[in-house]
Amino acid sequence: MKARGLTLATSVLVILPQDVLAATLDGAAMKLPFALPFAGLLLSIALGPLLFPKLWHAHYGKIAAAWSAAALTSIAWLAGGSVMLAAFVHAMLGEYLSFIVLLFALYTVAGGILVSGDIRGTPWNNAAILALGTAMASIVGTTGAAMILIRPLIRANVSRRYNVHVMIFFIILVANVGGALSPLGDPPLFIGFLNGVDFFWTTRNLWIQTAIVAGLLLAMFVAFDLWRFRSEPIDGRIEPADPVRIRGLVNVVLIAAIIGCILLSANWRPGVAVEILGTRLELQNLMRDGLLVAIALLSLWWTQDEHREANGFTWEPIREVAKLFAGIFTAIIPVLAMLDAGRNGAFAWLLTAVTDRGGTPHEVAYFWYTGVMSAFLDNAPTYLLFFKLAGGDARELMGELTGTLAAISMGAVYMGALTYIGNAPNFMVAAIAAERGIRMPSFFGYLLRAGAILVPLFLLLTFLPVAPVLKLH
Repeated sequence: MKARGLTLATSVLVILPQDVLAATLDGAAMKLPFALPFAGLLLSIALGPLLFPKLWHAHYGKIAAAWSAAALTSIAWLAGGSVMLAAFVHAMLGEYLSFIVLLFALYTVAGGILVSGDIRGTPWNNAAILALGTAMASIVGTTGAAMILIRPLIRANVSRRYNVHVMIFFIILVANVGGALSPLGDPPLFIGFLNGVDFFWTTRNLWIQTAIVAGLLLAMFVAFDLWRFRSEPIDGRIEPADPVRIRGLVNVVLIAAIIGCILLSANWRPGVAVEILGTRLELQNLMRDGLLVAIALLSLWWTQDEHREANGFTWEPIREVAKLFAGIFTAIIPVLAMLDAGRNGAFAWLLTAVTDRGGTPHEVAYFWYTGVMSAFLDNAPTYLLFFKLAGGDARELMGELTGTLAAISMGAVYMGALTYIGNAPNFMVAAIAAERGIRMPSFFGYLLRAGAILVPLFLLLTFLPVAPVLKLH
């Protein structure tokens, strides 16, 4: 009976007949018009807050849902309702669910940590916060580090005349670059870890590049902030300073629990799964997501309400991220299918661009294509796409193709900072800053500012002889 019970426990739950589950979306049969809903969603995110802000903020969820419906309708028209439903379920349960649950847990727990006291927004204090956040990001994740430090940074700088650049550098450093040294730091690297990349591979192979980029960014920030700070009126008031205190320390323990859940799910593989419409949901991942939700609820229970009130904590930033990224994960389905078709798909030119005729990868091309696409397609699915495009064999990519894996990893993490949608914390930071009265730039305004800061650094990184070398072919 025990053996029979174990067999039943490890069996797969099938909801549709096998011929329906076997149906997959054929990206080779799709043409570029199938990518229009995704392009429309991106343009809506970019232009909506700029051209019709009231309408956008009141109905952004409905707008995202409309573009998602358009993408799903096109799939149903081409391949049938069952394939469309299977593709949608895979996007939501196989990709989006774990993504948003982790962000929700980090956002909730980090929002309960209150850094109080008087921190004046001087260039050196700001630089210290940015440096601390950059160092924290690979340990508690870019979302965790950003949520812990963004509110103290805002309080320190809200009275300054020029403070937008502080938020921009914070997004670049803390919400992106700082997460390059660990799978816990950024979702793309976590995806690589789940696909066989060694946990400490990025630490060993990307620390030089990350130190160079982060060091130069901090130097640029200090120089620019000193210039802006000196042009501002001097506050002559002398008030007693309250010492800096950290409250809600139980949430630090809960962040450690979040990290433990992620590590456990990556190392414990019982071989038990449930299959829903062709999407395989592993037991360890379901348990991880359930535990993350439980940890978030514990944070709400154990944290004093006044700590969150002092932080200005609201659910709107995570609600906005949840709705918009649900739309992104849905509308991107046809795009990923066309890319996955390789040389037979509408984006066959991409495979040609990153390899020569003999199949040898162009590392610089992988770096730039992964990076630019990460900025506009979200860096997690883009990393997976190029990881598979490079062969998908973690052992080979960590061996003779280590430069290719480094190029993909750096492109996904670093260039996710180029737009608000390149990495989920970007949107959260911008939303929180805007809520607290800081006039954050529009989508294109941020893109121009971040590009002016980062593109010269990426060009420098391309040609620097640092290991692994990004070889020019």
